[in-house]
Amino acid sequence: MKKIILSLAFLSVCAFAFAQEADDLVGVWEPGHGKAKVKIDNIDGKYYGRIVWLKEPNDPETGEPKLDRNNPDESMRNVPLRGYRMLKDFEYKGKGVWEEGTIYDPETGNTYSSVITMKDENTLDIRGYVGVKTFGRSDTWRRLKVK
Repeated sequence: MKKIILSLAFLSVCAFAFAQEADDLVGVWEPGHGKAKVKIDNIDGKYYGRIVWLKEPNDPETGEPKLDRNNPDESMRNVPLRGYRMLKDFEYKGKGVWEEGTIYDPETGNTYSSVITMKDENTLDIRGYVGVKTFGRSDTWRRLKVK
C-alpha cells in the first residue's frame, strides 16, 4: 500500500512539473517584425495567442482601428486586428515544444500549421508551414516584460 501511495505521489509531482513547464509559454511576446505584441494564454490546457498591441493601430486611410481586411472569410473582414486570436490550439508536447496549433498571418490572410519551440525562457522559434515542416518559415519572438 505504501508503494502505491508513493507511486501516486510521484506521478502527481511529475504531472505538476509538466504543467508548469507547459505554462512557460504564457506571457506577452513580440514577433521579429516588431509590428505587434501577442499575449499567449493557457485556455483549458491549450495555448492561444491574441494581438494586444499594434505599432500602427489605426488604418492610415480611414483613421479607424485596423481590421482583418485580408481574411478569406468575408464575415471576418470587419473584425479589429487588436484582440484577434492569431495562435490557436497549441498543445504542449514536452521539452519546450508546442504543436498541433495554427498561426494566422493577418498581412496575407493565410493560416498555417505551426510548431513553437522555446529556445530559452525569453525566446521562441515559431515555424509556420503548409503540409510538411520542411516547407515553411520561422520567426523568432522575444518575451516582453510586462510592467
